[in-house]
Parts: sequence; structure tokens; C-alpha cells
Amino acid sequence: MLRYFITSGVAALALTACSDPAPAPQSEDAAAASGTSEASNAYPAHQASDAAITEADFAYRISALADDRFEGRGPASEHGEQAATWIAEEMDAIGLEPAGEERGWYQPVPLIESTLDETASSFDITIDGEPMGLQTNVDVVYWSQNPEEQVSLSDSDLVFVGYGVVAPEYGWNDYEGVDVTGKTVVILINDPGFADPDSGLFNGSAMTYYGRWTYKYEEAARQGAEGAIIVHQTAPAAYPWGTVQSSWSGPQFTLASSAGQERADVQAWITEEKAAELFDALDLDFAELSASALSPDFEPVDMGRASLSASLSNSLRTLTSNNVAGMVEGSERPDEFVLFMAHWDHIGIRLNFAGDDQIYNGAVDNATGVSAMLELAEAYAKSDTPPERSVIFVAVTAEEQGLLGSEYYAQNPLIPLDQTVAGFNFDGILPIGRTEDIVVIGYGASELEDLLRLEAEADGMYLSPDPNPEAGYFYRSDHVTLARRGVPMLYADSGSVAEEGGEDYGAQIEAAYRLQAYHKPADEFDPNWDMSGFVQSTELMYRVSRRLTDSEDWPNWYEENEFRAIRDAMMQD
Repeated sequence: MLRYFITSGVAALALTACSDPAPAPQSEDAAAASGTSEASNAYPAHQASDAAITEADFAYRISALADDRFEGRGPASEHGEQAATWIAEEMDAIGLEPAGEERGWYQPVPLIESTLDETASSFDITIDGEPMGLQTNVDVVYWSQNPEEQVSLSDSDLVFVGYGVVAPEYGWNDYEGVDVTGKTVVILINDPGFADPDSGLFNGSAMTYYGRWTYKYEEAARQGAEGAIIVHQTAPAAYPWGTVQSSWSGPQFTLASSAGQERADVQAWITEEKAAELFDALDLDFAELSASALSPDFEPVDMGRASLSASLSNSLRTLTSNNVAGMVEGSERPDEFVLFMAHWDHIGIRLNFAGDDQIYNGAVDNATGVSAMLELAEAYAKSDTPPERSVIFVAVTAEEQGLLGSEYYAQNPLIPLDQTVAGFNFDGILPIGRTEDIVVIGYGASELEDLLRLEAEADGMYLSPDPNPEAGYFYRSDHVTLARRGVPMLYADSGSVAEEGGEDYGAQIEAAYRLQAYHKPADEFDPNWDMSGFVQSTELMYRVSRRLTDSEDWPNWYEENEFRAIRDAMMQD
């Protein structure tokens, strides 16, 4: 781990071991009850940034990062890493100090790339010995996270395990009473709370980590399954089948350091239509069984007449991508850091899909977030009043491949986590324009929201919970890798209720993006975007973060939050 020791005013590195109605603005009494008054006293206010945060800067940086020359910013690709170099050059130009390894701009992230040779691979489900004839990238997508050139399953029996959740705190075990060792499990996406939000199950309509696709595969592996197939449904997944096609085809990455982890040999998604066809052929009612999976008494269903056979031919490469890091040293407490994070990568190029445009530029996802982070970095670097605490800005790689860059950072932090006061994440800021609110993903989690509320209300804004909690955005971006290790993180980079057009307009922009552009070539920069909201929310984050940098206090998760005990234990060591 690299630790920072600040001496003589110089940073020296030393190597050691989207919809609910928006709530009304809080009353003074409510604010006091939530801790806002205490926050006002503990964290001093700060004026707007000395260095202007401008629409012109946003237009320049977003258009640059989303340009075709970076070919979709695929991690560990020649043109993708050129985007990382561009970010480092921007950090240098605005006056940051290098904060990566060996006093450079980069933190190398070792990856294993696995590319499926579809012409030499096969995947099909047989029913009573008859193949369904599933078409790759049409009916099913499949891959293996095991770093092996040849992976195969032969006549692996199928078992339907409902949501595939083992959650003792919810009194839930979908694998109870069944041994799936050496079998293939068929799993529903999301968690039971989504399908029946008024039932009191899990967290209602808000997705928990148990609803994430990553968890489904992790739990299947823990149970000994050799294959895991998730049934895609657009509403509970929060994205259409086209997103699955683009995200899980082409090169797939894992951290080289995780190569020894236990995983199911074959992981896959199947369309809802083909899943229903499979169940029907077995004289099973897919809708009825899905409904039965909403009970904690659900019992897995043996689909013994159906089996999976798959043969995967992979080409493997060990590659390196890079996180990019810069900092501004604190004037009073330089060993304490506030973290800013945004992922620079996107999907790259997908040559196996039809269409004239095969570059996935990722303008919203996430050229906007990196641009916001760089605007904040410039504001700090050029401020007439340096922050009392140090600030570090990290553009992480391989988020689209499963939060790999931030996971590597969390495992190998450039700043020890017990010296990291808190963090801010920026990911996928929509061009809605100025808004009346600021949306908090994972609303009700930490004391950072008290600071945000203070500054938002001073600007005539109010806090809104995530209008689409069922999408599970809290678990789909890089802040969660730090949160799971106890660091208080805030993911609140834009609003949803437009000053011109209201909530309906914001919802229309979000829905159109999710269905038409998310993880598609259509996610491109448009110079006609209304970027006033980018400036508004970034200025807000500057003022909020300055309250942190110029304070001696350490915010924490709220008492009831799942990460509170982790942070408390960390700070007691």
C-alpha cells in the first residue's frame, strides 16, 4: 500500500507494507432533527470557487473525452489509454500534483482480458435431448470469468432458484434444501422487493445488493454451481436487452489479483422470451413460479428434463490499464484527504454488431463525470485560499467491467482509508439543465447529506431521493467499493426536477437516455445540450466539499447504515 506523508509543504510518497414525487424543502425543525444545524456549526461555509466552473469548460472536456479518436475509451486498449493520458495532461495543466504510484500520475491496474471466440464456441439448452437452438447475442450472451482458454459444461442439470438470494438479515435463503453442486442455476434479476414493493420484503422497490447481477453470480459460485443463467427482464434489470448485448460481448476483464477466486465456470443472460419458452416446454409456468419466488418459503425447482451444454473458446491476455490521480495539498491538515472519483472508461468498439457506428463514445457515461471532477480539481488548484485538508482526484478505469479500477484502488489505496475523510463520486450526469433539486443516490445513508442539504437550501434547492431506486444505481458505480470498506461516500451529481419543464421533463430525459443511448453508440456529445445544470451541481459540490476540507470534523454513516460499523472499527484501530 502507498501511504502519503506530507512534509515541508511537499507531498512525498513512501512505500510501506429514475419515480417518486420530490419532497418539499425541509423545514428548520426537520433540518435540526436530521443533524443539519450541527453540521452548520461543525463545517464552515465557503463561497463559490475562485476559478470559474463554466459551460465552455464542460463542452470542451466532454467533447474531447467522447471523441472518436479515443475509440470508446476501452480499458487497456491503445486508444483508451490515450484517454487516460489526456486526463493526466489536464490534471497537470490545471496545476494538480501527481498522486499516483512512484510520484507519477498513474496507478497501474493489472487485468486479465478474456475474449470469446464465438465461431469456436457453443451454448445451448437441451430439453429431453432436443436443443433449443439458442442464438448467441440474440437469445443469450455467455462468458467465463475463469482465466482459462477452454471452458466446457456437458449436460449440466438446470435448477430454478428464484432470486438466488441468501440473506440471513431478511430471513431469506433461496438455496435452502437443495444442492446445486455441479449444476446450472436459473435466476431472476433484482430482489423480491421490486416485484412487490408494498410487501415489506427487502428494501421495497429500492434494489439491494442482493438484486445486482454481480451478487447473483457470486452466490451461485458459493453454492457450488458450475453454471449460472440470469433471466433478463427490462423493468427489474433497469436496462433493455440491448444493454446486455453490448456490455457482455467483446473483451471481458477481471482483476489479475482475483484470478484464484471461485466462480461458476459459465455465466450467462437469457431473454425473458426464451426463458418462458424453456419453462413452457417443461410444463412449468414461468409467471407462476416467479410469483412463488416472492415467498421466503420458496423451494427451488428441479428442471431435470433440461440441461446446459457449453463449450467456450477464449483468448486470454494479461494487460494493464491505469487509474489516474492528482492532488492539491492541504494547508493545515495535509495528511487528511477528501476523495473525488469518476470512471474514465467506457465500452470501446463492438465490431460484431450491425450498424455504421460501432464506437461507444460514452459522452454521458462518463465523460460528464470526469469533466465535473476536473472542473472541481481546477477550482481547488486555482483557489486563492487553499483547502486545509488535502484533496485527491482519481479517474478510475474498468468501471464498465464490474467496478474493477475502483476495486483495485480500494484494495491498494493511494491514500490509506483511515486517512480518507470522505469521498464524492461522479457518474453519468444528464443534460437536464438547471434543476430545483439535487438527487442523492442511496438517500439517507450518511452525514454528508447534512452538508449537502445546507448548501442546497442556500441555493434554493432541495434534496431528492433517487427517483428510480429499483435500478440499484447505488450499487452500480465506483463509490460502493469504498463504501463497503467504510469510507463515507456521496453520489449526488445532478438533479431531476428541471427549472424549465419540471419533473416530467427530467424523467423524459432520463428515460430516453436509458432506452436509446445507455451503453449504445448513441451516447455521443451534442453541442446543443443544456449544460447549465452541470455548472450548477458542480458548484454545489465544490461548496459542500469545501465545508469538509476546511473542517476538523469527520463525517460518518448514519447509525442505522450497513457501513457504519465498518467505519467505526476502522477509525478505532
